[in-house]
Amino acid sequence: MSQTGQITPSRTGIIGGSGLYEMDGIEVIDRLNIETPYGPPSDELVLARIGQQEVVFLPRHGREHTIPPHKINYRANIYAMKLAGVNRIISVSAVGSLRENIHPGDFVLVDQFIDRTHSRESSFFDGPIVAHVSMADPVCHALRSSLQAVCQREGINSHDGGSYLVMQGPQFSSRAESKLYRSWGMDVIGMTNLPEAKLAREAEICYATVAMCTDYDCWHEQEADVSVQSIIEVMQSNVKNAKKMLHSFFQHEQACRCSSHCQKALEEGIFADLKAQDDAALRPVLALVSRLL
Repeated sequence: MSQTGQITPSRTGIIGGSGLYEMDGIEVIDRLNIETPYGPPSDELVLARIGQQEVVFLPRHGREHTIPPHKINYRANIYAMKLAGVNRIISVSAVGSLRENIHPGDFVLVDQFIDRTHSRESSFFDGPIVAHVSMADPVCHALRSSLQAVCQREGINSHDGGSYLVMQGPQFSSRAESKLYRSWGMDVIGMTNLPEAKLAREAEICYATVAMCTDYDCWHEQEADVSVQSIIEVMQSNVKNAKKMLHSFFQHEQACRCSSHCQKALEEGIFADLKAQDDAALRPVLALVSRLL
């Protein structure tokens, strides 16, 4: 949000670990404590400048990693990004591999999700204003393609496309579950990117996931079962590559090039006459629908 309180719709949001904004060439401008109709986000938002671009960082689990995946206030996180003037989000997420050719340390620029979560608030539109947005293609094609190009340019082992199975957590999979998801054709498994992607679509924010593989889950007979210790060891090198990727992205990618429906999702999705709604109905979604009023 600008000094005048007006939304500045040209920033890039990054949701991931708290250390991602500790990279060369970054200038921290401010720390934003934003309240939303859904409560506080996971932590304060860090507003920074990389080159000529303003970037908003949010640690998904909090700075000290104190929020488990099933307790994250996803609605507050995405709404806070909207209030901060973000029009595209890069989600950086640790995942397990469900494919032999996707190795720990590889990045996957996923293009599809399967939702196996439950009891998570996954929509801003709980009535009386109702909206049904398309999730046929849940990832912004332009943003995902740009990130894939950066990975190739920087020599980061990456995979162009893939399906992300989002499990509830916080426990890891059983061996039977892991083998089942492989039989479904899933490529990676994680705990966080839904309802994040759904909410970003409702907020008309471009969204792309960089899935950083840390392990083979528990299906691989020649590899050790996934554990926190093994994940942390691989994550250290993954974070270095993530910082390299982001730094290169902001050096070369100057503006959002999305030509799809990401930022117009509500135009055909709202089943209500917004001008006929009272303040109580509009208040929880005002930042999302204000341009349509």
